[in-house]
Amino acid sequence: MWIFGWKGPSGFSASSTAEEVTQGIDGSAFTAIVTGASSGIGVETTRVLALRGVHVVMAVRNADAGQNVKESILKEIPSAKIDVMELDLSSMASVRKFASQYQSSNLPLNLLINNAGVMATPFMLSQDKIELQFATNHLGHFLLTDLLLETMKRTARETNIEGRIVNVSSEGHRVAYSEGIRFDKINDESGYYTWYAYGQSKLANILHAKELARRLKVRNTVQIP
Repeated sequence: MWIFGWKGPSGFSASSTAEEVTQGIDGSAFTAIVTGASSGIGVETTRVLALRGVHVVMAVRNADAGQNVKESILKEIPSAKIDVMELDLSSMASVRKFASQYQSSNLPLNLLINNAGVMATPFMLSQDKIELQFATNHLGHFLLTDLLLETMKRTARETNIEGRIVNVSSEGHRVAYSEGIRFDKINDESGYYTWYAYGQSKLANILHAKELARRLKVRNTVQIP
């Protein structure tokens, strides 16, 4: 039976805070991208990484909202190293533009935290005519990871510090459609159900992480939990 306060082998539990988990860690040698960094989990992830000295690039759809979060964190942590860059994960053109701009910045990349997402939206299509939840939660992150993977590998080689990719999923992956991912019915409005579509996208996040981990295991340069 799952107990909220039960501590696992790591010594932490579901009730442990990000500050508790990262206590004593010096992240000043790391650079991280956090998607969806202007709200929810993304804000706290950005704040705590910055608190530990990590240079954080906030990848956000709304640059003004991102800037407001940055300024709020700087008031608490004046030494924080934070940049804000625009990224709309529902648009593959936006993902490609972000990746190109990041590569042009010549910044290293140690951590890629694929956090952003939308949940249980009415049926809508993205700019690329793909069901919005699947496009935003999975395809955008899939493409972003693929485009930035060589940057991560190069950083790992040059610094001899193993990189890490984090795909933020959800318990919602358990409530996908009965057949799992409807690859041939992604845009089927007639069979669309908001929560099943959300679960489908979260299941895709997990499958992406598992396959990427398998492929990178032999290189031992980047890990995906």
